[in-house]
Amino acid sequence: MSEETITLYEAIGGDATIRALTRRFYDLMDTLPEAARCRAIHAPDLSRAEEKLYEYLTGYLGGPPLYTDKYGHPRLRARHFVAPIGPAERDEWMLCFKQAMEDTISHPKLREIIWAPIERLAFHMQNRDEAGGPA
Repeated sequence: MSEETITLYEAIGGDATIRALTRRFYDLMDTLPEAARCRAIHAPDLSRAEEKLYEYLTGYLGGPPLYTDKYGHPRLRARHFVAPIGPAERDEWMLCFKQAMEDTISHPKLREIIWAPIERLAFHMQNRDEAGGPA
């Protein structure tokens, strides 16, 4: 008897779920007053950011490596260093991501598995301290 291993990408529903997750994430960021500081460090048009997050998450969760095929190694902290990301922006980003997962990924255990590394990533992306200086 053999057991088939599937990726998180497949377990959550593949492309359709990643699209729904990234759409919901940016909808929340764009509309929640609690995410205003995070929203303010993004471009007025969120479509490019949404597409890049979709491409990144697709590969990150075990689907096709869309992001790395287009852009190479993610170098996420370096790519985001131009944006002032302090504790408030980080926490607002996490609020939107967690809510987007709850709205689009039905299985709580899968959300839990995905959340732990996403939370670590969000803390890693912070580049300013409470006072606004470099972190």
